[in-house]
Amino acid sequence: MSDGSDSPRSRRERPAKPALTREGIVAAAVAILRTEGLQKVTMRRLAQELDTGPASLYVYVRNTAELHAAVLDELLGTVGPAPAEGPWRERLERVLTAYTAMLLEHPSLARSALTARPSGPHYLNLIETLLALLDEGGVAPERAAWGVDLLLQHATATAAEHAGGDSSPDAWAALSQALRGASPQTHPHLAALAGPLLAGAPEARLSWGFQALISGIAHTAVPDETD
Repeated sequence: MSDGSDSPRSRRERPAKPALTREGIVAAAVAILRTEGLQKVTMRRLAQELDTGPASLYVYVRNTAELHAAVLDELLGTVGPAPAEGPWRERLERVLTAYTAMLLEHPSLARSALTARPSGPHYLNLIETLLALLDEGGVAPERAAWGVDLLLQHATATAAEHAGGDSSPDAWAALSQALRGASPQTHPHLAALAGPLLAGAPEARLSWGFQALISGIAHTAVPDETD
């Protein structure tokens, strides 16, 4: 007769699972992103990771889109504050470059960030940092308000375009050949500028894009909505 020492433990004796929190859910989602990619950051996969049912997660996160936005916000916390030294334009560019670099580390997230709408504390901190730097440079408040969106769009689109380096080499070779082979008779401007169109390291083009946008934002008036 068994003394019961090898019998299964009752549910009452098992360790209690940690209580679900939004912070814990997002942290688990970030861990899945880092190891498996954003395509695996789903409610079902997350529930499996947290040993719960998908329905339990909806109390804290309404849908997958909100979950991805929360993951983006969490990673924005790695961007860091603006450098303390240097001209405001240089410091602004360095913040934007750090944001772009963070997205490049997570190719699937970079593409998702084009439509994600984060609203967490790290995103608010990033916007505050960008607005403060534009204000330091004397950019009119209404231009800065619209300009922040434009700067982040450029950074996000650049990261999404280059993320993962999965563009076909054959496609780039075909584009280069087409540009360089353009006829001066039918496409005179393109033929003359084929070299510059393809020139420049990604870092240099990113920097030039930021500087062009910053200059334009500083000198382009926002339309008067009362007109």
